[in-house]
Amino acid sequence: MRQNPSFVLGETAEIKRLIRENPWATIVSHTSAGELVASHYPVILDESSEGIVLLGHVGRPDEQLHELGSHQLIVVIQGPHGYISPGWYDASGAVPTWNFITAHLYGTPELLSAEENLRVLEGLVDHFEERMPEPRRMKGTQVDAAYAERISAGTVGFRLRVTRLVAKNKMSQNKPAATVERVIAELEGDGPYASAPLAAEMRRVHDRLGR
Repeated sequence: MRQNPSFVLGETAEIKRLIRENPWATIVSHTSAGELVASHYPVILDESSEGIVLLGHVGRPDEQLHELGSHQLIVVIQGPHGYISPGWYDASGAVPTWNFITAHLYGTPELLSAEENLRVLEGLVDHFEERMPEPRRMKGTQVDAAYAERISAGTVGFRLRVTRLVAKNKMSQNKPAATVERVIAELEGDGPYASAPLAAEMRRVHDRLGR
């Protein structure tokens, strides 16, 4: 991913927030056969570890397709994004663009034992179910626990310690404050490219910049 000094996302805390809020990841491997393989799975942070450490799983036989654990791969996290019309700018000669926040996370996965994989799956379920009015836990009942243990055999868990990353947060930081407010207003409106999540992300970025 091409980087631009105006849009670098370098704070570990912000990258972790991006992962927490956008856990649906794209996993990309370049295999020994010279093939590119991509899969999509949810990931969560290992909150007990220093740095950025991901916990996740793949369904069999994706672990073989990715040659999981034998080489470095990329995990792509994509946050709010959307089209920005030149008509939202106050200057002539403007061109359309796309605002977005994303992170490319590199590392070699460590495969988990069956027992640890089951714990990670339980943590993944808890992570999403805790927002529900009546959370359905993976081990909430004996029947659920027995079923989860059976189907977990069809998955392979992994821990990925991020050893390199490229992250970018392009939210019109290079535009005047008045233009930024106009773009946010359009995103918060009811037009064809309205996006409340992108508007909120833009406000967060510019509030942090003190603009």
